[in-house]
Amino acid sequence: MAAAKITQAEKAQRFHALHAGPEIFVIPNPWDPGSARLLEALDFKALATTSAGYAFSLGKLDGQVGLDDMIEHCRVLCASTSLPVSADLENGYADDPKTAANALVRGAEAGLVGGSIEDFSGDPAKPTYDLTHAVERVQAAAEAIRTLPFKFMFAARADGLLHGTTDHDDIIRRLQAFEAAGADVLYAPGLKTLEELRRVCSALKKPVNVNMTGLHHTTVAQLAEAGARRISTGGALARAAIGALMAAGREMQAPGTFLWANGATSGAELKKLLG
Repeated sequence: MAAAKITQAEKAQRFHALHAGPEIFVIPNPWDPGSARLLEALDFKALATTSAGYAFSLGKLDGQVGLDDMIEHCRVLCASTSLPVSADLENGYADDPKTAANALVRGAEAGLVGGSIEDFSGDPAKPTYDLTHAVERVQAAAEAIRTLPFKFMFAARADGLLHGTTDHDDIIRRLQAFEAAGADVLYAPGLKTLEELRRVCSALKKPVNVNMTGLHHTTVAQLAEAGARRISTGGALARAAIGALMAAGREMQAPGTFLWANGATSGAELKKLLG
């Protein structure tokens, strides 16, 4: 039986309610329509894109997919599921605040009800934008999404921990500034311990997203206790699928066996999940 159609406004209401509610939620990151539908069948309540996972599916590395292709990917992914979808829109594909903010608007036009932009500049010599510039980008994004006819959940990312920063106080200062500038969700990928997460969450009033990469030894309950509101997986699910593929390929080469097939999802289960 086909799922009832749900409007973008209804998806937006559901997504906002997830953030406003008392319970933590996991927002996994599919990389194509099939993985999105399978995760929906497992009863997750929302999904997020992964720039890395989508790039891998094209035989590229993270950061090598342009904005137009990413927006089209978002359009296809949103159309494949009745769940709210948020997007990893990298740094908005631009340094200029208004141009970067427009990436969120284009994403909303493609069906998204949430999205993030990061403060990663792409410049190896200076990986993150100056704080003033970074805040201007968040302000521009917050202003842009207020023009939309529904509530769009904008996540502002402080990405320094992924690019050599060890100053957690600076990360917190950035997130606080982003919060004050109008972001709906705050996100610092690269946290490694529950204590680091606890420090970040205790310094902020708005919902905090945490990536389980680096914290995969913890549990959902522990991340909730530390103060997180939502848990994303980034490119980890795509890398896990690639890991299974590579292990199967290596087994077929040497020792020349096919035992990997014992862990394969059956055709009957896929028919049930995707039917």
